[in-house]
Amino acid sequence: MERHDVAIVGGGPAGLAAALRLVELGIKDVVVLEREAEAGGIPRHCGHMGFGWQSHRRLWTGPRFAAQLRADTSSLDVRTGTTVLELGPEGHLRIRDSQGARHMIANRVLIATGTRETPRAARLVGGTRPQGVMTTGALQQHVYLNHRRPFDRPVIVGSEWVSFSVLVTCLHLGVRPVAMIEENAATTAPRAGRLVARLAFGVPVLTATRLIAIDGRGQVEAVEVEHGGQRRRIACDGVVFTGQFRPENALYMTGPFASDDLAPRIDSAFRCTDPAFFAAGNVLRPLKSSGTCWRQGLAAAAAIAGSML
Repeated sequence: MERHDVAIVGGGPAGLAAALRLVELGIKDVVVLEREAEAGGIPRHCGHMGFGWQSHRRLWTGPRFAAQLRADTSSLDVRTGTTVLELGPEGHLRIRDSQGARHMIANRVLIATGTRETPRAARLVGGTRPQGVMTTGALQQHVYLNHRRPFDRPVIVGSEWVSFSVLVTCLHLGVRPVAMIEENAATTAPRAGRLVARLAFGVPVLTATRLIAIDGRGQVEAVEVEHGGQRRRIACDGVVFTGQFRPENALYMTGPFASDDLAPRIDSAFRCTDPAFFAAGNVLRPLKSSGTCWRQGLAAAAAIAGSML
């Protein structure tokens, strides 16, 4: 069985920052387990500016920030394409990589699996299952990682800050959304966002409007929405579900420790109810910026190192 001092589950800003700090604090046997083919987390496919200030005192795009994090940790044991299948008591993990499934044990484990948006299925939206329905993260992967154009006239569902990030992504792609739909009476982001969407991007924001169904055969053709008790169709060729972030919790919800509000229950030192496990970053509520996750990774690393003395 493979053994390590510390195993970090997740190679985003929190996980990579923690790995760096642990090595600086003298904990040399650290392994980062990242299921994607490349470390860096969500910033890898966020093409807008605003990353890197808290960590490097620079203003970068998401991919540039992620590239710097990879460069910073290039000498560490960061294993991409490695999925953690199960968390067991006292630091036991079951992992799978190109060599198959096997067990690993670590004196301490940091859970830094991040967050994800709520997809269509969990929002109970009816209709058919055509191509062109995705979350913000999937759209940004299409655009910034795979250089694909999945649609030309999408509808954006939600009005959080990340929803306006979709507008920037669409602008980069030369795509013109036909509408932004928000089921509440006002946008979730500050009201100025509504003016920005309409004036800067030419996209109407439809508040108090609920998405009922998606229609289309091969590709999305239209959506059915309800406003004020009246239903109507909006022609479009894509739907982007944004926001309603929830912790990436598939692992720890069946793990050997307690959770609160879908997130691991921790104490003031980031420690879970099983003392071998810690948690940091966006796996903990509420949603945080990548810079805040980076800082929290540093703090969790200090707590882990202190627990091993």
